[in-house]
Amino acid sequence: MTPEELSAVIQAALRSLVERGDLTVDVPDDIVVQRPRQSGHGDFATNVAMRLAKPAGKPPRDVAELIAAELQRHEAIAGVEVAGPGFLNITLSSASLGALAGAIIAAGEAYGRNETMSGKRINLEFVSANPTGPVTLASARWAAVGDALVRIMRACGADVASEYYFNDAGSQIDRFAASVYASARGAQIPEDGYHGAYIADVAAHVRDEVPGVLDQPEEAALETFRTVGIQRMFADIRQALSAFGVEFDRFFNERELHDDGDVNGAIDKLRELGHIYEQDDAVWLRTTTFGDDKDRVLIRGGGAPTYFAADVAYYANKRSRGFEKAMLILGADHHGYIGRMRAMAAALGDDPDENLEILIGQMVTLSRDGETVKMSKRAGNVVTLDDLVAAVGNDAGRYVMARSSMDSTMDIDLGLWERKTSDNPVFYVQYAHARLSSLQRNAADLGIARGESYDASVLSHEKEVALLTTLAGYPRIVAGAGELREVHRIARYAETLAAAYHKFYDSCRVLPASGEEPDEVTTARLWLCEATRVVLANALGLLGVSAPQQM
Repeated sequence: MTPEELSAVIQAALRSLVERGDLTVDVPDDIVVQRPRQSGHGDFATNVAMRLAKPAGKPPRDVAELIAAELQRHEAIAGVEVAGPGFLNITLSSASLGALAGAIIAAGEAYGRNETMSGKRINLEFVSANPTGPVTLASARWAAVGDALVRIMRACGADVASEYYFNDAGSQIDRFAASVYASARGAQIPEDGYHGAYIADVAAHVRDEVPGVLDQPEEAALETFRTVGIQRMFADIRQALSAFGVEFDRFFNERELHDDGDVNGAIDKLRELGHIYEQDDAVWLRTTTFGDDKDRVLIRGGGAPTYFAADVAYYANKRSRGFEKAMLILGADHHGYIGRMRAMAAALGDDPDENLEILIGQMVTLSRDGETVKMSKRAGNVVTLDDLVAAVGNDAGRYVMARSSMDSTMDIDLGLWERKTSDNPVFYVQYAHARLSSLQRNAADLGIARGESYDASVLSHEKEVALLTTLAGYPRIVAGAGELREVHRIARYAETLAAAYHKFYDSCRVLPASGEEPDEVTTARLWLCEATRVVLANALGLLGVSAPQQM
């Protein structure tokens, strides 16, 4: 029985109590069932009695006693204990709990999926680095977390589109073009330019693509290096992300907003709504009306739109495409950006709490043996995604980025994540999956088939029960990760499940010893092991990490 199924049983018990007149309450739709924090306190616990005490007009323990007596009637429940001020600790019958293994195997990849976000249409924008250099370590974090969040929210029933927004204009692009042009001519790169070795690679690429480019007048040559250089750089970015397992539904170019009239259209709408004014030859959005610390310029005195003007148009564009919510993942240096974006959404007539969500993540550093890893020679002054993958591989790179809460800074110890030992979390989880896969192969080699059914009641060993209750918690973990946008919950759960499996395996023999015949316990444990493998694979899949068959 899953927590969701137990919640339904509790709801049915409450309805029976209400119908008999023992309780006068509205039966809640959201009864929370969780694993107890301490072993020996049942398989699941709920605080529903404490929630209903006030509307019922009874002490919490009295409500709990009524619910406990009603739940005891259910054949799937072995016992109910009233604890503390009114908690209910529920122990399932071994057959009921053991039946979960079969349910998981029947569901397969669908186990853990839910409809908690059904009907939500979300545009999730992440990474969105300017094409002026390789994908940095910070952007690698947003790539891993953003892609996993897309997978998790889709598993929760949401309609999610992933999007990368790139800017091929502005001062950073000007400095990039000047740097590539200088490198191609053998001249000194401007002090405020880009100095990584990749600049020389891009310069050589432009010369190869456009023979005689250096014979062009300076202005024309600079524009060629800008256009072709950006194309090459962005192709490199897309390739690096794709190799990291991150694919976007759409790459959106800022230039589209200007060419299609979206920027002017958004400003015109804001003007119609009465939120635009002109001062000092500039066009301003009165964002202070909506809680921003100061008003924001949309059009400079010379007539050029600001970055913020494009941001306004881009948000409006997303909403016009039918997305209920525009969600962005930004770095810590963008924290001050939140106020103006919320004000902009409100100025356009939206509810910032409903239609806009900005997730802020912290920075990442690399170390080995306590020493900070030196900067990349290719990038010049940053550590790149390629550096990370070269050091630990795709799986470890994605897993480590997703394992910690986004709002915490990270120091990645390369020495740890390179090791093929159990203290490396991704190795520990993947090894559990490989061990489970090997177990099934070994059973087949011995001629032992899992069969079409098993006796769920024999799965009563302490470690079997612990493993089953951990498996039962997976759907709620997925739902929580989606609702709270906390990808790390999946990684931490996978480690908890791997630990529960290893403890089970060390205590409970699965395959019979030499000379022994398989029995009903063998069959039931094979089902339990396969269910565990399915859930581990599902969890790793949500993180974009492989589930190896052998290691």
